[in-house]
Amino acid sequence: METLRSRWLADVSALGAEAGRELLLAEGTDLLDRWLEDHRSYHDAVHLAEVLAALDELHDAGELPSRDRHLAGLAAWFHDAVYDAAASAGANEESSAVLAEDHLPRLGLAEDDVGRVARLVRESATHEMTTDDPATKAFHDADLWILAAPAQRFDAYCHQVRLEYRQVRAMDYARGRTAVLTPFATRERLYLTDHAHEQWTRRARVNLTREIDRLAAPA
Repeated sequence: METLRSRWLADVSALGAEAGRELLLAEGTDLLDRWLEDHRSYHDAVHLAEVLAALDELHDAGELPSRDRHLAGLAAWFHDAVYDAAASAGANEESSAVLAEDHLPRLGLAEDDVGRVARLVRESATHEMTTDDPATKAFHDADLWILAAPAQRFDAYCHQVRLEYRQVRAMDYARGRTAVLTPFATRERLYLTDHAHEQWTRRARVNLTREIDRLAAPA
C-alpha cells in the first residue's frame, strides 16, 4: 500500500498541488481506504494498481506525455472511489466525479485540471470518450486493460465481478453481463491508443469471446 501512497503523492504533486504533505497524505489515505472497502471484489486496490501500471506502460510506449500521465493517474484514483454494485447506471461515476470536484480544489489543483479529471471519471461509465487528447485515450485504455489480461487474471476478474453481483440471479446476471461485454467484443477498435490497439486487442477479443460463451452456457 505504501507504493500506492507514493504514487498518489507523485501524481498530485506533479500537477501543482499547493497543499502541504500532511494534507496530501491524508487525502491519499482516505482514497485508499475507499478502495479497500470490504464489499469490493474487483473494484479494489488491485484494480487501481493495474490501471496505474497500464498507464505506465502507455507512457513508456510514447502514448502519454508526463503531465498527462499524472492527470490520468488522478482520474484512476477517483474513477471508482465511490462504488456500490446496487447503484443505478452511471451513479457511481457521477458520485466519484463529484468527490474529485470537491476534494481536488482543496489541494490547490488548477480548475482546468480538476475539470479534466472529473470528465474522465464521468466518461468511464460508458467508455465513450468525448475528446481525443492523450490523457483521455490512455485512461480509457488503461481502465480496460483487464480485458486483455493473461487468461488466468481475466478469469479471476470475471469471478470477482460476479461476487460483487452475488445478489443477482444467475440468469439475470448472465443476460446483463453479456449486454455489458458484447459492445466491447464487437467494436471495430476496442483500444484508442496505437500501443494498446496493437498489443492488447487480440488477447482482449479472445478473453471476451470465452466469457460471453461461458455466460451463454447452461448453468
